[in-house]
Amino acid sequence: MKKLHILIPAILLSVFMATSCLSTTTVDGIAGNSRQQLLIFSPVMVEHSSQLSYEQVISEAKSNGTLNQNAAQVKRVQAIANRLIEQTKLFRSDAINWDWQINVITDKTINAWCLPGGRIVVYTGLLDTLKLTDSELAAVLGHEISHALREHSREQMSHQLITELGTNAITKLLRMDKTGQEIISLGADLILNLPFSRSQETEADNFGTELMARAGYNPYDATNLWTKMNTLTRSTTPEFLSTHPSNDSRISNLNYIAAKVYPLYEAVK
Repeated sequence: MKKLHILIPAILLSVFMATSCLSTTTVDGIAGNSRQQLLIFSPVMVEHSSQLSYEQVISEAKSNGTLNQNAAQVKRVQAIANRLIEQTKLFRSDAINWDWQINVITDKTINAWCLPGGRIVVYTGLLDTLKLTDSELAAVLGHEISHALREHSREQMSHQLITELGTNAITKLLRMDKTGQEIISLGADLILNLPFSRSQETEADNFGTELMARAGYNPYDATNLWTKMNTLTRSTTPEFLSTHPSNDSRISNLNYIAAKVYPLYEAVK
């Protein structure tokens, strides 16, 4: 009974934190509405952590001689990113004043990212392997910038904290053995964490497609990007066990969003 008296407040605390820290820092877009987000950690804490990670990546690239090797390539990436960044103020007024940094790293990795606070890295593997057009690259960068705009890293950290608090409290309360704890953790992952991540990916697709349309890039080229990704590789992992939507689901949604935001593109092209 003593353990019960200790654990019940712990469970209630996690529930209270999850419900009292709901907010959002972006405004609604045409492609999709903003939603309430679980944001427990301070933005300053998250940005400081991301800055340290970013500086480490950049430092290693400098040491390896892989940072911004091709001036023309860097200029192209920065020009496209800057057009998208100009549109971020429509979703949150402070974003335009972030310390935006845009770098290209020579590496076969097919990836790009934008950390909290506006630190962008594009790997040449993405550019060279997929032979991206400007609009297709805008789709990638718009997606990654949208993760930062919507503070998905901060949200994921908050979500993980609540999940761990609740899981630990329940397993101790029920005196579960190691197998039972693993089942609870797997259940939490399947029910909470993975769908949550897929939701963020779709949200970044939606916001990113609107960003590119407003910046003067054809939003339908976002679907071209994922068609290329389909020809590159097809994941054998079922969608419900993945943190990303399947490519086919993604293409279907992007076509729907492109139709909604196409008038924005027509107004500026």
